[in-house]
Amino acid sequence: MAASSSSLVSIEASFFENLKGFILAVVSSAFIGSSFIVKKLGLQRAGASGTRARCGGYGYLKEPLWWIGMITMIVGELANFVAYMFAPAVLVTPLGALSIIVSAVLAHFFLKEKLQKMGILGCVLCIVGSTLIVLHAPGESSLTSVEEIWELATQPAFLLYLASAIAIVLVLILYCEPRYGQTNIMVYIGICSIIGSLTVMSVKAVGIAIKLTIEGSSQAASFQTWVFVMVAITCIITQLNYLNKALDTFNTTVVSPIYYALFTSLTIFASAIMFKDWSGQSASSIVSVLCGFIVVLSGTLILHSTREKDPASVTDIYSSLSPRVSWLVHGNGEPWKHNADDEPCLDFDAILKQDHFK
Repeated sequence: MAASSSSLVSIEASFFENLKGFILAVVSSAFIGSSFIVKKLGLQRAGASGTRARCGGYGYLKEPLWWIGMITMIVGELANFVAYMFAPAVLVTPLGALSIIVSAVLAHFFLKEKLQKMGILGCVLCIVGSTLIVLHAPGESSLTSVEEIWELATQPAFLLYLASAIAIVLVLILYCEPRYGQTNIMVYIGICSIIGSLTVMSVKAVGIAIKLTIEGSSQAASFQTWVFVMVAITCIITQLNYLNKALDTFNTTVVSPIYYALFTSLTIFASAIMFKDWSGQSASSIVSVLCGFIVVLSGTLILHSTREKDPASVTDIYSSLSPRVSWLVHGNGEPWKHNADDEPCLDFDAILKQDHFK
């Protein structure tokens, strides 16, 4: 009876921990999704009275609405960080897709970006998939010190994943990026997704250390804590750098779903190795979570594929001629390369530069 009672208490505690993580992840998605809309409204308002941001203007820094959007995003990221303290990555990470629903719905009402019927279907699929994940997500492991997390991070299986991840990233950065970075979308997305999985592992370790410290067991004196902090900072900077490169080089509607799929898949895989999320789980629970993730991914792809594209600009006429056509713009004597997705800036003199046709 005592063992049975102890098991029930453990299951109940795990349920409430997951519930806290779920609520925080949903709150995070709501704040992050709405922040995109608020920031875009601020950019539009700033662009109406001055040079647009994509044309080199910084008028949006004086726009209160843009700063409200930034603060909203920071609050959302903090909530996401705290969510990792309570729930496993396999629960928290896929729920990031809910931010896409929030931004799509708000864009329909505030930005007049029509949400089509297939887009509504995508939202429903994301909700259904997220529900499956929440119902069958594994419980969080009970860790009492950062030394225990260090042992998990230095186990042979995770060290093999870590070595493989670093080796692949180095190949992508040193060999593939100079040759294929501007033409193959998987180069930049591969780098930031692989690094992103390590980011989540280190951020989760830091989050657990903070949680234990708040509960009265200080982890500040452990050198492992500061190793995880340095790894987290390095990974975050690298991840954001290459994600920005991907967004600057390729269409957002293509980057977002591929990045979400690869980043989430690698994060779930890394967490399963390091934190043994699936340990003690039945085959049906594991399959249900994976099916939920596939449903969420399908909904995400549908949402992005049904987004309204910007009206064709004059640059589209030239971009269809060759992949090597670019705008060389001279403003104040300094050249600026114009991407095909950007709108023309009326304050500049534009010269069509044809590098070479082959």
